[in-house]
Amino acid sequence: MKICFVTSTRADFGLLKNVIIKLKREKKFSTKLIASGTHFSKKFGSTFEEINQNKISIDNRININNILYSRESVTNTMAKCLSESNKIFKKMRPDLLIVLGDRYEILAFALSAYILRIPIAHIHGGEVTKGVLDDAFRHSITKLSHFHFVANNTYKKRVIQLGENSKHVHVVGGLGADSIFQTKFLTKKEIEKKYKIKLKKNYFLVNIQPEAVSKNKIKKNTKILLSAIKSKRDANFIFTFPGADVGNDVIIQEINKFVKKNNNCFLFKSLGQKNYFSFLKYSSGMIGNSSSGLLEMPYFRKGTINIGERQAGRLYSKSVINVKFNKIEIQKTIEKLLTKKFLRKIQQINSPYGRPGASTKIVRILKRKKIRNIYKKEFFDIDTH
Repeated sequence: MKICFVTSTRADFGLLKNVIIKLKREKKFSTKLIASGTHFSKKFGSTFEEINQNKISIDNRININNILYSRESVTNTMAKCLSESNKIFKKMRPDLLIVLGDRYEILAFALSAYILRIPIAHIHGGEVTKGVLDDAFRHSITKLSHFHFVANNTYKKRVIQLGENSKHVHVVGGLGADSIFQTKFLTKKEIEKKYKIKLKKNYFLVNIQPEAVSKNKIKKNTKILLSAIKSKRDANFIFTFPGADVGNDVIIQEINKFVKKNNNCFLFKSLGQKNYFSFLKYSSGMIGNSSSGLLEMPYFRKGTINIGERQAGRLYSKSVINVKFNKIEIQKTIEKLLTKKFLRKIQQINSPYGRPGASTKIVRILKRKKIRNIYKKEFFDIDTH
């Protein structure tokens, strides 16, 4: 049975990686990988190299040139992914397409597969992020999919509410835990040597992503965050590039200017998963509005300052503190993350995204599923079941 995966960002590959590796070991399956999106962009760190480092071959690539991330360029990117994936799927003829998350590129691939009568398995559906366009993309992918692997029972309920058959909705937990617990971390000294930096006792990872607001508002919010950070001279701040969303150019520009003027701050396009998790392990917490702060940071027993509305609707643990884009509020919360009281509180937390083992569960379920001839879908009405 031929299973095709699609990856469009460093983030989704980091989660899909363990599922791909485990399926490769199964004689029943052969795997194919299509890479697109930001993987081949120098601006975002040419992250296809991380795929190669994991000894996973890229069978097909769709290069997205001139990544501008205006709303018009998003539709152009979707059109290209739809057209090119149609050609690839016709030649490849996979028995199943596996996709993850909520990116617009992934929606285009799912549309193409659905039209060509290729069954789809969707990972991390049922989640809500009120502050971005991705919400509609995620739910649309759910409606195109035949199998669903969700992180918890709340998300399972949402997928069923969308009319999906409950027997095909499986709670497996979040894939982030698998990646974290299988990582061989660098030591703090190895991080410093590799990146030629000297880290202070306290340092924070900072990842700010665009919300679904005007570019002027994105710029204003970014400046508020940076002004809050500026006064904290006794700590380091490790910035990473935002994802490929409308408005990311504004954020990158503001952070670049800020880092040049503040020698306790550093900016990296992409750290790669192993290095990124190593930074998280020794850090004092995460600041921003990235899903990583909710899905991954709690496993390190460190705090997250979740700013704004981008992640509104997601489940989160007690290690996550939600704040507005307010300078004083952010500054006070940074200090709270360093207190003994807060650190004691979060040592026993449980993540709503479960324990490690999601990738193993997905493979186990796929082995017993009858995938062929399942293309036809019916709306699952919860009032009649």
